Amino acid sequence: MKKKQTKLVVIGGGTGLSTLVRGLKHHPFDITAIVTVADDGGSSGRLRDDYDIPPPGDVRNVIAALSDVEPLVEQMFQYRFSTSEDLGGHSLGNLMLTALTDITGDFNRAISEMGKVLKVHGRVIPAANKKINLHAEFEDGSIVEGESKIPMAKKRIHRVFLVPENVTALPEAIRAIQRADYILVGPGSLYTSIIPNLLVKEIGEAVLKAKGRKIYVCNLMTQKGETISYTAGDHVHAIHQHVGQPFIDAILVNDKTLPSPVKELYKEESAEPVTFDVAKLESMGLEVIQRDIATIRQDGAVRHNSANVAEWLVDYVNGYHARKSD
Repeated sequence: MKKKQTKLVVIGGGTGLSTLVRGLKHHPFDITAIVTVADDGGSSGRLRDDYDIPPPGDVRNVIAALSDVEPLVEQMFQYRFSTSEDLGGHSLGNLMLTALTDITGDFNRAISEMGKVLKVHGRVIPAANKKINLHAEFEDGSIVEGESKIPMAKKRIHRVFLVPENVTALPEAIRAIQRADYILVGPGSLYTSIIPNLLVKEIGEAVLKAKGRKIYVCNLMTQKGETISYTAGDHVHAIHQHVGQPFIDAILVNDKTLPSPVKELYKEESAEPVTFDVAKLESMGLEVIQRDIATIRQDGAVRHNSANVAEWLVDYVNGYHARKSD
């Protein structure tokens, strides 16, 4: 008898989410990725405005990460044109998703069809099926419109919100959340990749009501223009504040100290390793899990080690079920 797959929902966007799912696809998880559509910059922003569709960039990256095709096919899908005046900055995958949306008349269906072509492990669902705008209100009361402009303001964020606020979630996303055994939130830019998903009212409400265990995969580094000097507890507090009540059961944090040269490199960008304030997290009722989950690229960029996170989750799922049955 075939073992039942653990149902996993991952919520986020940007580099963080695609890195995470790239490791998860090699394990027996039934994966649904719910991806932010708040991006308004670069190729995604241009296509978003030209075709009045949700931005395809974050969705494209997650499709590529979950795909099971020859490396050359994935490379082609991710290929970015550079010399053409008209195509410059666009990736082939963004153009393909836009074309499919235009042909089918539906962004979510375009994602589904592209997933079949690229043999995606699981499902990729946009947080919303139409164009939305992300706004930020800063602590000085000023407001900025546009995901790409928020970090550029270099002010401390009070809150972010969507326009329109009553955007509808896709039924598939809600069903996946309701059925999930585990819901992973993050990693990714706190205010521009993670929280926008939860601001889609039906998604936020579904996560609050979901029976699955909710785990926040904490960011490794703070981010200029978004989370300067934020601790892990500050990240969790911001998520809870935007959703309206606490819901995260556990938090996964990195337990290894990063080399000084890497810290210096990030310091130049007004960023630093996230401080894991374990006592505060535990006082918030969270299970704090510390593991070696960071990797350093050749250019000095710090990223989550997708294989290590995935292996940890396999062990955690097995251990958690064992603890529950004791």
